[in-house]
Amino acid sequence: MSFPLLTATAVLPAVGAVATAAVPAAQRTAAKWLALLVSLATLVLAIVVLVRFDPDGARYQLTESHAWIKDFGVRYELGVDGIGVALVALTALLIPFIVLAGWHDADPMETGSRRWRPTQGFFALILAVEAMVIISFEATDVFLFYIFFEAMLIPMYFLIGGFGDRAHEHGEEVASTQRSYAAVKFLLYNLVGGLIMLAAVIGLYVVAGNFSLPEIAQARANGSLHMATNTERWLFLGFFFAFAVKAPLWPLHTWLPNAMQEATAPVAVLITAVVDKVGTFAMLRFCLQLFPGASKWATPAILVLALISIIYGALLAVGQRDIKRLVAYASISHFGFIIMGIFAMTTQGQSGATLYMVNHGISTAALMLVAGFLISRRGSRLIADYGGVQKVAPVLAGTFLVGGLATLSLPGLAPFVSEFLVLVGTFTRYPVIGIIATFGIVLAALYTLVLYQRTMTGPVKPAVSAMPDLRARELLVVAPLVVLLIFLGVYPKPVTDIVNPAVKQTLSDVHKTDPKPEVEAAK
Repeated sequence: MSFPLLTATAVLPAVGAVATAAVPAAQRTAAKWLALLVSLATLVLAIVVLVRFDPDGARYQLTESHAWIKDFGVRYELGVDGIGVALVALTALLIPFIVLAGWHDADPMETGSRRWRPTQGFFALILAVEAMVIISFEATDVFLFYIFFEAMLIPMYFLIGGFGDRAHEHGEEVASTQRSYAAVKFLLYNLVGGLIMLAAVIGLYVVAGNFSLPEIAQARANGSLHMATNTERWLFLGFFFAFAVKAPLWPLHTWLPNAMQEATAPVAVLITAVVDKVGTFAMLRFCLQLFPGASKWATPAILVLALISIIYGALLAVGQRDIKRLVAYASISHFGFIIMGIFAMTTQGQSGATLYMVNHGISTAALMLVAGFLISRRGSRLIADYGGVQKVAPVLAGTFLVGGLATLSLPGLAPFVSEFLVLVGTFTRYPVIGIIATFGIVLAALYTLVLYQRTMTGPVKPAVSAMPDLRARELLVVAPLVVLLIFLGVYPKPVTDIVNPAVKQTLSDVHKTDPKPEVEAAK
């Protein structure tokens, strides 16, 4: 029996979470190192998965299948396609940086109403989320996916509500109340989405008789499984609603700004760069494969919602006073681009959307983590409390600028390629949508450059005059992300070679081909 590589990739951080939580309370530093070593070992396994994956091979590779709940047709089935393997690698890559960036975020507090923090619990919860996200990217049984899609909400709830940002203009009591509000809002939104999806999962079983994604998709393709039009549409809406909440898509996005504002910077990265990707990934894997007819039926409405997300998110980012809320609204805008690319139903659009998931994860991690280092020094999230930082901390300001330029998709940095592909892929089929979406790029340049101008340039404010530059640990977090942004900006081929075959298979599931260019014949 071959080694269960996919299971190991998910089980290792889960076991690491238990081991980290079990470290004695007095050994906080040991718990941190254990979490870091486990995350690095998981990254090694993810690299092995990436190396063993053959883009030109079978659709689902490294598969595992075992009986689980026989009476209900539930199996423990895992497998990765090009899209899944890219996102597993992204998740495993970002977690070590998240652990390093949050090295002191759960240290004991000597003042205020909360005199201690369970450091071991903080890092154990991060590893638990990693395990659940990875198995969500690997699951090919719909019920197995649903379990971990929902289960990851619990550790995220405690990370937001129990380990909030210490930079707060009000007292600890007010901060604790706002953290609790943000955590409960996050949980309620996603639980409602999950409950609606559960009804759709049950409905899918009633229609198909099992939960195996490859079997159901194959039966739909060869005509042996027929769904009534209305049934397919209702089931699609049940799945899509849950994924749109997780993504998040307007108007189901309102939990994200609160959650990112109140969470620590590393947890904010965990939310938007890792957990939220499960929503957009699931649209590609489940919505399009299981419900191709309903996906095409809903495309016009979804494209409008994605377009609203792009413009609305960017406009609200322009007017933000809080650094972390600005990044949150920018992410809403970026997720609009990703969803638009998915439902443009073109090779360029879906390749760009998948590449965007990877690039957005890296760029948001770079920007938010540097912003977290900045906020921890000043003790404030308000943009107005900064000014002239580049004169006293030039390396911090420089890395902040690179993260910001990546966010606005500057040519030469990774997000540009993906955003360009999404826009080209959308324009070839929906030119009006594509044209309007380009205004999101203009607004991105506005909110990013204004943020940099107000925080990093101008006279040095007294409160930042003694601000230290990035330390060695912080450079170890930021420098590799900056290198990746530049590398994938000039050479995205390693990622596109992996995802393109999976994208073509997804398009064939919905019986779509790229529109032919309308070129006037030369006379």
